[in-house]
Amino acid sequence: MIVQRVEKHFIKQNNLYYPMFCDFAHKAKNLYNHANFLVRNEFVKNNKWLRYNEMDKMLKTDLKFDDYKQMPTAQSAQQVLRLLDKNWKSFFIAINDWSKNKDKYLGRPKLPKYKAKDGKHILILTNQNVKLKDNILVFPKTFCGFIMHPQFIKHDNFVSFQQVRFIPNYKSFIVELVYNIEVPNKILPDNKRYLSVDIGLDNLATVVNNTGLKPIIINGKGLKSINKYYNKQMSHYRKVAKRMNGRDYTNRMNNLTMKRNCKINDYMHKASKYLIDYAIANNFNTIVIGNNKAWKQKSTMSKIINQSFVGIPHMRFIEMVQYKAQNVGINVILTEESYTSGTSFLDNEEPIKANYNKMRRIHRGLFVSNNGIKINADVNGAYQIMKKVFPNAYANGIQGVVLHPIRVSVA
Repeated sequence: MIVQRVEKHFIKQNNLYYPMFCDFAHKAKNLYNHANFLVRNEFVKNNKWLRYNEMDKMLKTDLKFDDYKQMPTAQSAQQVLRLLDKNWKSFFIAINDWSKNKDKYLGRPKLPKYKAKDGKHILILTNQNVKLKDNILVFPKTFCGFIMHPQFIKHDNFVSFQQVRFIPNYKSFIVELVYNIEVPNKILPDNKRYLSVDIGLDNLATVVNNTGLKPIIINGKGLKSINKYYNKQMSHYRKVAKRMNGRDYTNRMNNLTMKRNCKINDYMHKASKYLIDYAIANNFNTIVIGNNKAWKQKSTMSKIINQSFVGIPHMRFIEMVQYKAQNVGINVILTEESYTSGTSFLDNEEPIKANYNKMRRIHRGLFVSNNGIKINADVNGAYQIMKKVFPNAYANGIQGVVLHPIRVSVA
């Protein structure tokens, strides 16, 4: 099976080609806004949706505004219009669904907005413009000799190169190289050996199993520390910048943000790789992960805890586990985790509202069963998450269940 993957690079302000990409991204913004004006105008006045093909014909022959021709290549101009068409398509799907299910949304979906006047827009080049020659990505002549040395060619399962995306950031560009690799066509068969993962804060991932191995806890305190330091520093520099020159964002704040994002991304990669390596080493073909939609919306936790919890991208960790599991054929199942923290696995309770009693979760993350047996609260929750998907995972009893986990650090 062929799947897409992305390799990231950074182009910083001191790069020789940085001004050129700023110019291209600004022109892409002009084209996006011009096309968006046409689509909005047609929709508001005539209640008609101007699609990609019509936009492309109109702008290609527009003699008054040459935003289309200002783009570095015709392909890059077409990609901007395709993105706009995709945004409008998403809007119509969302507004139609909103009219039927208002409870799913935080508010009424709005029309695609214009980009800021002095802003930038993503620039996309396909493999029709950028060629992979002698393991080097060669760009069109309008890019003044710019080339890139990708790393994906070193992968044994590399198949083909697809496109390059230049994503504008604050005084930098994130370059995403999209390529195809080959992964196992089928997932591994169900061998009745399961891992179950409970996502948290201090315990980033609590991992249990149904084979009698000791549960493991992937330490999340490092992430929490990174995020706490970042929030403290940003608060300080925001006050200084506002007082000294009336600015809301500075170069120092940007560097701090980029460093924080890279650290968190690195930690998530290491944690997800550890989980997949653990599954492979112990012959687990299925991983169950608890995940509640919108679990960070309107959080009722304290301000300090909430700041750390909301700032850590747990969904990013789940996505990394999913694609790394796909690479080796492991099946990943996401399930909602309602009532898993307040029902007792040791008492064989079903994770339903009738059995929910969070008073049994006591000091320092311990959960006490009805018989007085103490178990790590996150371990109990992870076992209950497994029970939601595989109720018979412990059909032969829970005598072999290990209650006390091992904490591991991946940094």
